[in-house]
Amino acid sequence: NLDPNEVLTISNDDVDWLRGSHSRLQVGASTTREEMLRLALMSSENRAASALSRYYPGGREAFVQAMNQKAALLGMSGTRYADSTGLSSTNVSTAEDLARLVRAAHQQYPKIREFSTTTSYVATINGRQLGFRNTNALVSNPGWNIGLSKTGYINEAGRCLVMQATLAGRAVVIVLL
Repeated sequence: NLDPNEVLTISNDDVDWLRGSHSRLQVGASTTREEMLRLALMSSENRAASALSRYYPGGREAFVQAMNQKAALLGMSGTRYADSTGLSSTNVSTAEDLARLVRAAHQQYPKIREFSTTTSYVATINGRQLGFRNTNALVSNPGWNIGLSKTGYINEAGRCLVMQATLAGRAVVIVLL
């Protein structure tokens, strides 16, 4: 419930020095918290996720603590978060826990549903237009009715996908690790 219109700025602290992942958000890039959230969920923009945690009241440590508290509240006993981007191999979870997370996010958070299933988006960064695409190509496939989606990748885990979709008239949660 933080101000979605507050402007956040990418800093050197948001650069992924651990894995060297690519980002289209350059140091100094500024946009609203809402656009950072959309880019983190839709395009897996790690710098946006990092900036969101850095601007959280109490900073990154408080953000990760809040993530772990939310996981505990949802009954995700096999989940431990160490960072906001998902790039740390010390972030751990189970397929069952991720299914709980997807169900809760789909039922309770319309912005997560919307942002994670947006096929493409033009963000305003420092007054300039910059296009982004969803990392899950299935969201643009008209044959799929996807209600929530999030991709991820690190070497230790490989390509991962969590998704809520309606298949043959039935809502299902898919977790691929």
